[in-house]
Amino acid sequence: MPDPQRVDPRPLTGEPLALDLLNTRWIRDGAPQDLLTGTDGLAVWLGAHGLDGRFTADAATLGHVLQAREALKEAVDGAPERGAEAVDAVLAHGRIRATLTADGPGERPEFDDASWGPAWLAARDYLRLLALAPDRIRGCAHEACVLHFFDTSRNGTRRWCSMAACGNRAKASRHYARTKDA
Repeated sequence: MPDPQRVDPRPLTGEPLALDLLNTRWIRDGAPQDLLTGTDGLAVWLGAHGLDGRFTADAATLGHVLQAREALKEAVDGAPERGAEAVDAVLAHGRIRATLTADGPGERPEFDDASWGPAWLAARDYLRLLALAPDRIRGCAHEACVLHFFDTSRNGTRRWCSMAACGNRAKASRHYARTKDA
């Protein structure tokens, strides 16, 4: 049975690491929510990505993850130039070491300090998404939603973080507006 204090309360999970870090902030019933208000929430986020065995949910790691979240927010939703500088500042705390494994060439991330690991991995994941398909990094189209997603739909036209939540609300609003006018 899962630890009730470690249950992930977020409405959208399972996105790539960089976007999932942005999604540690969301709106519930009109009120802003934040998973990363303390190390317990950090432990939930680390566990959601299998990072809890590699990194400690402590104050230093939390501070670095919050810095990475702000950097990614600026890069995705703000001014790309300032966002690039902020993301680069996080990336400055780690690097990729090329390795040779039994399976062939590999890569291993290395960090100045292990507490930078989760933040660095999220920033690095954002670079991967940019290289893969930058136009598929999206914010939900619902005006009251702050969530982000990577559009994996075949035709690349996904608009909502969740069709069941935000997409349905938008459809209901349009229907209400049509019936009200009629």
